This record gives sequence, C-alpha cells and structure tokens, in this order.
Amino acid sequence: MSIVVTGATGRLGRLVIDTLLAGGTPPAAVAAVVRDKARAADLAERGIELRVADYSRPETLADAFAAGDRVLLVSGSEVGRRVPQHQAVIAAAKAAGVAQLAYTSILGGPEADFDLAAEHQETERAILASGLPYTLLRNGWYTENYTENLAPVLAHGTVVGSAGEGRVASAARADYAAAAAAVLTRDGHLGKTYELSGDTAWSFAEYAAELARQTGESITYGEVPAEKHLDILTGAGVPEPFAALLVDVDAAIARGRLAATGGDLARLIGRPTTPLAQSVTEALRAR
Repeated sequence: MSIVVTGATGRLGRLVIDTLLAGGTPPAAVAAVVRDKARAADLAERGIELRVADYSRPETLADAFAAGDRVLLVSGSEVGRRVPQHQAVIAAAKAAGVAQLAYTSILGGPEADFDLAAEHQETERAILASGLPYTLLRNGWYTENYTENLAPVLAHGTVVGSAGEGRVASAARADYAAAAAAVLTRDGHLGKTYELSGDTAWSFAEYAAELARQTGESITYGEVPAEKHLDILTGAGVPEPFAALLVDVDAAIARGRLAATGGDLARLIGRPTTPLAQSVTEALRAR
C-alpha cells in the first residue's frame, strides 16, 4: 500500500509530498503520478516511486494505482477537459481496488453557483457513483491566486476587480496541502466531506490596504464593471475563456460564495490557517 499523489509535479502536489515526508511518512511509502519523469527527477532522488500516467490517456492509468493505495486526485488544470480526465482516474482507481480516493474539489460543492465549479460537481457525482471509499476536500481559494501576481498591482497601485465588497476566506496553498496529507495518513476520514477555507475572510479593499501597509506605497482597490474587468484581463494576455471564468468568480465572491469560514481546514491541520498578512509578506519577500 502506498500513498499516491497525482499531479505530483504541480504546486499543490509537490507541497502534499513535502508535507507527507516532513510528517514522517517514509519516502518508500509515497508514489507520485506524473506525466514527465524528467520533471520529477528530484522526487525520485528523494526515494519516491514515480508512476507515469496522463489523465487524458486512460490506458496509461492502468498501472498508476494498486490495491490498498490511498490516492489523492488533484484536480486537473485543463478547464473544460477535466470531467473525462477525472472519470478516467476514478475508473482506474476502482479497477485497482484502492482503499481511499481523496479529491480536491471546490468550496460549497453543489451549492457553488459559478462556472468554475461545474466540473468539480460532476466529478463529485462520479466519485459517489463509483462506490469507492472517498474523501472530498472542497478547497476554497488559495491566497496565492492573488499574491503570485503582484507585479501589475505594484506597478499601477491598484487591485482591480469586480467583486464589490465581497469577501474571500482564502488560505495558503500549503494549508490545503497539509489537509490533504492529514486525510491520507490518519484514519476516520472515509466517507467525509470537508469544506476547507481560511479562518478569516477579507475584502479586496482590505487586501489592497495590506499591500499598501507592507510596501509603503499607495495601493487601492479599483472596482470596475464586469465587462471592463473582462477587457482588462484579456488586454493583459489572459485567454478570453479563462478571463470570463475569473470575472464570473468575482461575481460569485460578491454573492458571498467564497466567504465561508467553517473551520474545517484549521481543524484538519491542527493550527490556525495562514493569515493574509503573512502570505503578503512572503510574496513580497520572494519578489
């Protein structure tokens, strides 16, 4: 039996593996599902088994899992193609007889009424229909969704959005990775669904104020209509279909869909979630 992390060369997957090893899981008990062995050479050097497979090529998934494995299905990054990709992973996990399939879904699950949630909702239904022992990790927003793109904000002194006074209960990506590691290594999580979010929800005006405080610069939140927001994103080079999803997310934030602070994340990781101010500090230091 291994703990198997899919998407292991992605940012979340790597953090999950780091957390597992830091928590005492032996490298020999961890397997990484990757598309490209070369990109995972550092994982192999740490003693982690590499299993080469591609969500989009179901035939490659036949050897990705083994009976008794505890598997983390990290949701795919190709929006619009994820349902068949995830279904292929679910089918392979069922055929192998895995002991657990944990899935990184989206905060709110069936109540999430924005476009980016649809593929997660369909994947959840497929997991439930499969009969597999499951754990649903309904992840809220990563603070890094914002702090990893500070250059234009600092250049123009403006956080641009169309979320109004809506609030985001974000947490650091490492917090979500720690939650995934917890449900993969501890008993009592089968058949459970967790709504994961940060301890405190913040508004974009508060985010801008925190950036201003830490940089000493004048930074404000610039609220724009959704149509203008879309134009700004596409003008910055964001492909229009993805830009439309981001604008739709801001509308969901305005409706309060990413503001829930139920505490599941802090309970799973056994500590408070990473505060916004700390994430901003780390992002500014990394520039």
